[in-house]
Amino acid sequence: MARQPRVDLPGIAQHVIQHGNDRQPCFFRDIDRTRYLQDLRELALAHDCHVHAYVLMTNHVHLLITPDQTGAIAA
Repeated sequence: MARQPRVDLPGIAQHVIQHGNDRQPCFFRDIDRTRYLQDLRELALAHDCHVHAYVLMTNHVHLLITPDQTGAIAA
């Protein structure tokens, strides 16, 4: 069954889950997590998104993000 489209409205927080391919690990070392957070910060600033919370698990990531404009999270 196909996933329902995400409600994508400016100013509305979204819970985003990002999995590794075939649920394989996303992070192997602390430097991988550090790099992910650096990239997340840069991309959030570039696309006018506010990251309220994150959880970095071994094989997936949870993000709570509010975009300032439609389509910003998918960019």
